[in-house]
Amino acid sequence: MRKSRLEAFSDGVIAVIITIMVLELKVPPGPEWKDLAPLAPVLLSYVLSFVFVGIYWNNHHHLMQLVAQVNGGILWANLHLLFWLSLIPFANGWISADHFATLPIALYGVVLLCSGIAYYILERLLIRLHGGDSAVAKALGRDRKGQLSLVVYATAIPLAFVNPWLAFGLYTVVALMWLCPDPRVERSVANRRES
Repeated sequence: MRKSRLEAFSDGVIAVIITIMVLELKVPPGPEWKDLAPLAPVLLSYVLSFVFVGIYWNNHHHLMQLVAQVNGGILWANLHLLFWLSLIPFANGWISADHFATLPIALYGVVLLCSGIAYYILERLLIRLHGGDSAVAKALGRDRKGQLSLVVYATAIPLAFVNPWLAFGLYTVVALMWLCPDPRVERSVANRRES
């Protein structure tokens, strides 16, 4: 199967996810800077959630540049990823509404962990389809950064019950790790364009 429908559908779902998140932002009750203060938790969680969704969109886009085709298993794996990403606005809204309480922060971590696992599954299925010597396999390698992200999420979830802000800090560390696209994937995409 061609990959174009998978890419278009994924882009559309991610656009809707971002739209839903921005709708959670409410206008401050007044025109002064002080009126923004009560909205600080909402803005903080929105920024981190937007960054996470943007990272997944960016990495998904780069990943699909290395892929020649997809199959039914990959379509389901992609839907699995989109399912978890679609829960980010819910988890983000709960964090905002309850001002970084323990359970919402832990649930946010569960959603991030499951999103990371779903992305890892998608990568492995793409490598299986295209082979160990394919551009996608060479670009991803063992994906140590992805595996490290999963470990950090798994550490942060129980930590949320001790200190929610520390857990949120660990989620932020993962986002910062991923802000720069993986240079191996960037090189592979560039090499593919040249050939």
